Amino acid sequence: MRHRRTARVRPISATEPPKRSRRTAKADGPPRFAPLKTERLILRALRPADAEALHRLVNDWEVTRTLAEIPYPYPRALADEWIGSTVQQLARGTGWHLAITGKEGRKETLVGVVGLRLDSARRTGRLGYWVGRAYWKHGVATEAAKKMTRWAFANLPLDLIAAEVTDGNDASCKVLRRAGFREVGSGVRASLTTRDDHTVRVFEATRDDIFGHPEAPAADAGNPDAKPLLLVAACALVDTDGRVLLARRPEGKAMAGLWEFPGGKLKPGETPESALIRELKEELGIDVAAACLAPLAFASHAYEGFHLLMPLFVCRRWKGTPAGREKQALAWVRAAKLTEYDMPPADKPLIPLLRDFL
Repeated sequence: MRHRRTARVRPISATEPPKRSRRTAKADGPPRFAPLKTERLILRALRPADAEALHRLVNDWEVTRTLAEIPYPYPRALADEWIGSTVQQLARGTGWHLAITGKEGRKETLVGVVGLRLDSARRTGRLGYWVGRAYWKHGVATEAAKKMTRWAFANLPLDLIAAEVTDGNDASCKVLRRAGFREVGSGVRASLTTRDDHTVRVFEATRDDIFGHPEAPAADAGNPDAKPLLLVAACALVDTDGRVLLARRPEGKAMAGLWEFPGGKLKPGETPESALIRELKEELGIDVAAACLAPLAFASHAYEGFHLLMPLFVCRRWKGTPAGREKQALAWVRAAKLTEYDMPPADKPLIPLLRDFL
């Protein structure tokens, strides 16, 4: 939610407090949300008990002067209202505003806030963050922004995340660049904090910016101008109800967050069938016999640095229960629903062929 004391303001930060509203519900507690952990920090849902510490940190001119959407002085009661609104957004799946906490001895200490608002219609998110002045120059903002961005692309229906930084806030620009963002332009926004217009620098990141492209094989020394060919085998596991198993690429892998048919790259000397038997064992913990793998179709797709060739097999018989051994989410999907899942471009042409077959 936003302050609306000026109609010209467009949100700069994903973590700005809301205007006071009679419709802001009193929060009994945050929805269930698994905290995100980094090397030093925990990003968790905000709680009513955080209001006092949050107010103490953000009611600081040096913190608020570059945020644009936070009033100064910052009323204590507004901290309670805003935390209540973040609980509602988290429950609706429209906003993830998380406390940045660290440890001082055994005590958990609030050091700032990082958040992302989701525009599901445009498949975009807006990132924002702030850190209390006592915790500046310790890499807190970079660590939190990087984790939030990586988690969002791996778990939310997003193609793009944007962020805006007040011109002159070079430290925040460095945070975004370290997190993988690119500066793409500038704009003029009205600031609730300074009650004046100010220039902002606009940053964006895509999934490829954050996780990179799939690793390309070595180029052919005899034909350096040709794109290297990457051989990958994929399998459509089909259960007794005619559902197909999809796996979601986990955070940290190229194309994280996209759904795909299980499988992987061929090692030197492997056939597609032997590669699938190995990959399905490693990724899902199931045993498949070569006789149970039936070739259906293949994908041929040009990526930026290589060309992918991927045969797709169908398998209806295996031993064991598929489980994500690499922290990947799994989904059993009806053939008619496959197009509702975000998939890599190489996998998409295989969907109608598989649907017709089933």
